[in-house]
Formats: sequence, structure tokens, C-alpha cells
Amino acid sequence: MKLYDYSRSSASYRVRIAFNLKGLSYQQCPVSLLDSEQKSASYLSLNPNGLVPCLDTDRGLLGQSLAIIEYLEETYPEHALLPADPWQKAQCRSLAQLIACDIHPLNNLQVLNYLNSEFGANKNEKMVWYHHWLARGFQALEAIIVNNRTIDNTNDRFCCGDTPTLADICLVPQLYNANRFGFDLSPYPTLVRIDQRCQVLDAFIQAHPDNQR
Repeated sequence: MKLYDYSRSSASYRVRIAFNLKGLSYQQCPVSLLDSEQKSASYLSLNPNGLVPCLDTDRGLLGQSLAIIEYLEETYPEHALLPADPWQKAQCRSLAQLIACDIHPLNNLQVLNYLNSEFGANKNEKMVWYHHWLARGFQALEAIIVNNRTIDNTNDRFCCGDTPTLADICLVPQLYNANRFGFDLSPYPTLVRIDQRCQVLDAFIQAHPDNQR
């Protein structure tokens, strides 16, 4: 399989982690968002949405990180990325979607660039926007994870148990970006502890943006 991605893309970062957790090999095809390669005719012919990641498989092309990860999960079930229990599985998906659908889109590079080009937002104003939506999302995420643990009387090491799941795959790239943009994570100790546990695992280390070509 070929993965078209960009090193600092949160969505691409998620897919790299998933591949690594499952021990799957893939060919990495970098697409530079800074050089607008995602807008080139050649890339748009692969993914008309003009975003990364995009996975080229023997069945065809597939975009959207969560769809790609779910495809990998169903096709290569070893090292499950979702809990087996239907309720826990739904909880895991809920956390992942909170990050991927509520937090990430509002802080996406194309949104920040649009704030500048269409509304004249300066760097400080863009960071106020960025931090506002991070705070709102992380407050909810921290509270939900803590509440789930209280109800289930658990002390899970990761978001949904003692092994990394889809929720952790989404969390770690979002925290990476938060750190990049100087966001204070001290009010979210549970998220920080989960991130620290993930960062020592080979699957997460190898997927880190600093370790890409």
C-alpha cells in the first residue's frame, strides 16, 4: 500500500501510528502542504479533496484518516485498535471523533490560512482562535475520560484500556500540535500522562513527525 502523507499533518500522523501498531509495511509518498503539492493536478487526480492522507490500495484509493484506520482494522485485525465490547467500542469512537471532528478541523492549516487571507487575522489573533478551540475540546476530553474511569472503576493506562486504541491514535498528534503552538497542557493531566505512555512505544516513535523523511 502507498500512503500519501505530510509529516506534520495530524491526520497523516494518525494513520502512520495505526500502520505501526499493526506491524504493517507501506510505501510512504510525501506530499508537502507547505509547497501546496496537495493542490497539484497530479495529486488531485488521486484525491480530489486535495488533503492528506490518501491510501492507495489494491482496491483503489481511500481518503480520510478515520476511514483508512477503520479499513486497516477490519482487514488486519491483529492488534485491535478498538475494544471488543460494543459499548466500549462506541466510547472509543466517540473520543476519537471528538478530536478528529470537533477539535482538529477548526485548527487545520487551511482554516488558519483562510483566517489570514479573508479576514486579515494576524499571528496573535490566529493563536487566540487556535488556543480557544483546543481548550474547549481538551476540557471535554479530559472530563469524559476521567468520568468513564470513575464509572467503570478503572485506572486505565490509555484512553480506553491498557493498550493503545483509536482514541490514543487521535490524541497524540493533537497534543503534538498543541505543544508546537505553545498551548498550556497543565490543566489536562490525564491527557498528558496518556501521551507520555504512548511516546515511549516504538509505533508512536516511528510515526513522529520528526522521524519522517
